[in-house]
Amino acid sequence: MITIAAGIIMLGILVFVHELGHFCVAKFCGVKVLKFSLGFGPRLISHQYGETEYMICAIPLGGYVQMLGEGGGEQGEDVELDPEEEQRSFSKIPLSRRMAIVAAGPIMNLILPFMILPLAYMTGINLPAYLEEPPCVGYVIPESDAAGAGFLIGDCITAISGLGVESWTDTGPALVNSAGEPIVFTFERDGLTAELTVDPENGGLEGLQSIGLLPEQRAVIGGLAPAMPALDAGLEEGDLILSVGGQDIVSWYQLKGSIQDTDGESTAVVVDRDGERLTFQLVPKRTDGGDSFLIGVAPQQETIFKRFAFGDAVAAGAERSLELIELTLVFIQKLFAGHVSTSNIGGPITVVQIAGQAAQTDISSIISVLAFLSIQLGILNLLPIPILDGGHLFFYFFELVFRRPISLRAREWAQQIGLILLLMLMVLAFYNDIVRMIGN
Repeated sequence: MITIAAGIIMLGILVFVHELGHFCVAKFCGVKVLKFSLGFGPRLISHQYGETEYMICAIPLGGYVQMLGEGGGEQGEDVELDPEEEQRSFSKIPLSRRMAIVAAGPIMNLILPFMILPLAYMTGINLPAYLEEPPCVGYVIPESDAAGAGFLIGDCITAISGLGVESWTDTGPALVNSAGEPIVFTFERDGLTAELTVDPENGGLEGLQSIGLLPEQRAVIGGLAPAMPALDAGLEEGDLILSVGGQDIVSWYQLKGSIQDTDGESTAVVVDRDGERLTFQLVPKRTDGGDSFLIGVAPQQETIFKRFAFGDAVAAGAERSLELIELTLVFIQKLFAGHVSTSNIGGPITVVQIAGQAAQTDISSIISVLAFLSIQLGILNLLPIPILDGGHLFFYFFELVFRRPISLRAREWAQQIGLILLLMLMVLAFYNDIVRMIGN
């Protein structure tokens, strides 16, 4: 429930910022705004304040600002108005002002991260310690793309397709730039420099872990679930797991396979506790509806807390915002070029999941996710698809170049086509969300 509520609230904030951009610039240009709505469909809350009706509607997947003289309908651009009202009609103001009003929504979404990310950096952010460390392989997932290519534990990556990388953080942008093509890894092994080529099916867009490379993660217990075998047997936080059922454990990532190999039978777990070697006997169990055996342990995550001064926070926020914009544009370019699978497109369910996970952490994570989603929304709306803001801007560029507007009928036909394309995109996104849920 928290996840759903957090997703709706975050989406509502982004829609509000977007529509506020349209609203403020329209007011500045003297255009009469008839309605300001968060959501679509039946009204839940409605209040008339001045000449504008403010609404919250039942379907929280968007919003709109309706202006006098916009589109068709009873108060659209073909309606006859008295001279005073005509001056406040959207369709009668200069083309440059119409373009400014339409562009204001997505531009507000793109500006928002520059405003809020510095707050996250000033508040302080908890980062996994490994992100600042050199990208040395701590574990290679068996039967993964990386395993098939020949990666070994201890390999330290120095470049990805010619782009130098100094930390795990650097690897993400480098992989996005390489998406759709075989990825050439330059790495060091035993003091020698070598190269391996990986051609992952998913393009590596989800990071090195998606191709089978993981950072070092010692098998140290960081949390114990109540009423589960590990806690009942006497294991404690801070214990270093050395073996399970006679299988040596050198990495946390080995635990799952070793626990499944027990087939739910009583097994010995050997740990190191403050230098003392201890053995515990426990019986892994399945949770309700689960297929895997569990013992109820979580890894100990080493984190670094970083807090920035005002000037540094502004610089770091701007740098991160520009990086997110660049990565989004690269992703879209590779998607249209066919280098990236459409299975990477996420929909509202993914948004809600991401927002819900962030809501259960800290304010810095919430702000970071909000900034990320705001950039996605801003760039998506600038695509030249009729019905989106980018489609309207395309019509206005046509008018600017050819000195005449596209007819209302032609625009309405184009918008219907755009609506169909948008619905197809939403169906694809929902399908991908459901497939991910089933897969997880």
